[in-house]
Amino acid sequence: NGDRARKNSLVEFGFRLPSAYDNRPLKFEEFYRRIHQVIFVSATPGPWEVQEAEGEIIQQIIRPTGLLDPIVTVKPALNQVDDCLEEIRIETEKGGRILVTVLTKKLAEDLTQYLTEIGVKAKYLHSDIDTLERVQILNDLRKGLFDVLVGINLLREGLDLPEVSLVAILDADKEGFLRSATALIQTCGRASRNVHGRVIMYADKITKSIQNTLDITKERRHMQEEYNKKHDITPMTVRRQKVESLFESFGEIEPTPRAAEEEGPSHLSKEDVTEKIRELNLEMKRAAKELRFEDAAHFRDELQHYKKLELLEDNL
Repeated sequence: NGDRARKNSLVEFGFRLPSAYDNRPLKFEEFYRRIHQVIFVSATPGPWEVQEAEGEIIQQIIRPTGLLDPIVTVKPALNQVDDCLEEIRIETEKGGRILVTVLTKKLAEDLTQYLTEIGVKAKYLHSDIDTLERVQILNDLRKGLFDVLVGINLLREGLDLPEVSLVAILDADKEGFLRSATALIQTCGRASRNVHGRVIMYADKITKSIQNTLDITKERRHMQEEYNKKHDITPMTVRRQKVESLFESFGEIEPTPRAAEEEGPSHLSKEDVTEKIRELNLEMKRAAKELRFEDAAHFRDELQHYKKLELLEDNL
């Protein structure tokens, strides 16, 4: 790794003793040999965790809200885009939001462009989009500013989107990292916060991963249904407050003292102001990506100041 390569150079040229190699983080195998009791916590444990648990697996399937796992339907992959479009129209008429997962960034962008051209409010989400913009896109989906979000791996886990009532998985039978049983179960889970949540997999054959997903989802639905009957629970969609983005949160706050003190000279040329705006924009995004939100707010205040200067220059 990088740490080892750096130390190789230092030891080779005499800047460090060979014992420097021992000053490093433990490898996983070394760490695992030193621990005695472990609790693995995962919604979708992998084969290694299951094997190491030696059958001692406690499932926490029951949801206090009574929500069932979404109904999963498998449809032929032939004409999957046209069928998906029809399902999108049905769902948007009911006020729902839709997630569509594809296999490549290019396909995500092309599908989004196609949907937009035919009048569907859609955006895409993948790893080339910076952190700030991702958060804004997800907030806009929840607010209803658009209806369809097309993505790849980022739509798998960790997203709490109660407004999503349909998840469409294109090319679900293409076995691999993005279409493994774990990935499919996690993707289906994006529709489990909505009482009307459903999932459509487009596939020409039922792969082992798809079958595992269908079996597990069916079993979980049955367990939740039995629990709901026993305790007289009526499932309800999760109601979660819409979280404002960083910029919306700071929108009404006065500029920070540091920004006010460092407003900078007003006699800068237009080119200097433009360059300063570019630099501050990069700094703001870097700070937000590194979770330094106070610094991001400071750069944002400075950015607004220089944008006002640019506007004044244009009006002169």
